[in-house]
Amino acid sequence: MTPVVGIDFDNTLVSYDELIHRVAIDRGLIGGETEIAKRLVRDRIRLRPGGEIEWQKLQALVYGPLMSQARPIAGAGDFVRACRGRGFRVYIVSHKTEFAGYDETGTNLRDAALAWMASHGFFAADGLGFDPAQIFFEGTRDAKIERIRALGCTHFIDDLAEVFLEPGFPPTVRKLLYSPDGVSGDAGDVSVMASWPAIHDYFFAAAS
Repeated sequence: MTPVVGIDFDNTLVSYDELIHRVAIDRGLIGGETEIAKRLVRDRIRLRPGGEIEWQKLQALVYGPLMSQARPIAGAGDFVRACRGRGFRVYIVSHKTEFAGYDETGTNLRDAALAWMASHGFFAADGLGFDPAQIFFEGTRDAKIERIRALGCTHFIDDLAEVFLEPGFPPTVRKLLYSPDGVSGDAGDVSVMASWPAIHDYFFAAAS
């Protein structure tokens, strides 16, 4: 069977680490000594009085009006191109609402994501070759999981283990957790991958 690969978007294909770190410093939420990593910045901000609200405001900025400044994650594009070259179907399935509750600009988060993809060659024939019809934004995690099922994904790649732990996640879908700051190796039926080159090898090393 030819694999059908589903991929999450935020923090799986696109990195906000540097952007979140910079904006958090600009807003006086962290000091420069905090490492450039989304989770560390988040945890530091949440320790502040009212920190959870400040964190949500920061997320609204970087996923919305500042989205254009986010960066592609190294190796992800090479993996998608390798899938195309072998005839795999590839979809992006993201849990992303249209608007953030704490974004005063009213930026449509889905439009911002699509504009970012376009600017990084996601829809170009000589780029990653996605058709917009292969991009799905879902308003809830349950809807995301149902989309994964409906597309017939054989594999799904996500940075959130919680997605795989949902009782409704299809048991036949192979789970690949993109976790550059996590442990390596397998955790139950979840394959933990430290990088996109590692994901590439998981699919293609035996064939090379």
